[in-house]
Amino acid sequence: MGYKILNKTELCPNQYELQIEAPYVTRNAQAGQFIIFRVEEQGERVPITIADVDRANGILTVVFMAVGYTTKKLAMLEVGDEIVDVVGPLGKPTEIEKYGTVVCVAGGYGAAPCYLISKAFHDAGNKVHMITGARNKDLLFWQEKMKTACTELHVATDDGSLGHKGFVTEVLAEIMDKEKVDYVIAVGPMPMMRAVANLTKDKGIKTEASMNPIMIDGTGMCGACRVTVGGEVKFACIDGPDFDAHKIDFDEVINRTKIYKDEERRRSENCNLLKQAQTVR
Repeated sequence: MGYKILNKTELCPNQYELQIEAPYVTRNAQAGQFIIFRVEEQGERVPITIADVDRANGILTVVFMAVGYTTKKLAMLEVGDEIVDVVGPLGKPTEIEKYGTVVCVAGGYGAAPCYLISKAFHDAGNKVHMITGARNKDLLFWQEKMKTACTELHVATDDGSLGHKGFVTEVLAEIMDKEKVDYVIAVGPMPMMRAVANLTKDKGIKTEASMNPIMIDGTGMCGACRVTVGGEVKFACIDGPDFDAHKIDFDEVINRTKIYKDEERRRSENCNLLKQAQTVR
């Protein structure tokens, strides 16, 4: 029995939202957790953070970019098609407390998992600033939905087509200059999360980063998702994905990720050829 796709939306170029029938996953899913899916029986296992849950109807929402071999194959599926495996919820949920003022910093696709995280902090009585950024306004999504999950939404685009012209870290710096910030969580590209950590470290603001390293089995057996935190080896799949951003060895994680880039690029090109062949047929 597979997991049926109930709805599919292209949020922006090459970025999709899927609603999947997965009652066993949504029953216990919490903010910050993830799933691992396989598109087909012989396919690879790919982790993706949970973007939203509808427990009453057993509907799981995920948002992904079609950039690799498997995510491009996932993007080729339509409503009514089934995904062979959806395993989860995996990982530790984000620890939700009443800190006072919380800032959720989302870069690119990181905005999707930040929705549930921001909502959980907001529901816990915190003042929540949500900062979401992208290269341009066409790559932003869920703006109205995000407003319902936070106290104040901030937008940053590299080209200035919407909101602040510049990086999300510049918006974070402005917020910290204006008021006391008690907690920051960053979700998105590794360089962005590292920049957030560097910005908050000297101010002593508790900061966590949701890590997304290479992951295979999701149970801590393979060791592919290892990260060094405070000099100790941790596994993002079982010890995280959230870690103290001030203790993460970001350089190590970024360098390890680069090892897989060429292979993933080759497989992605093969998937493009497959898609073109299907179109011609």
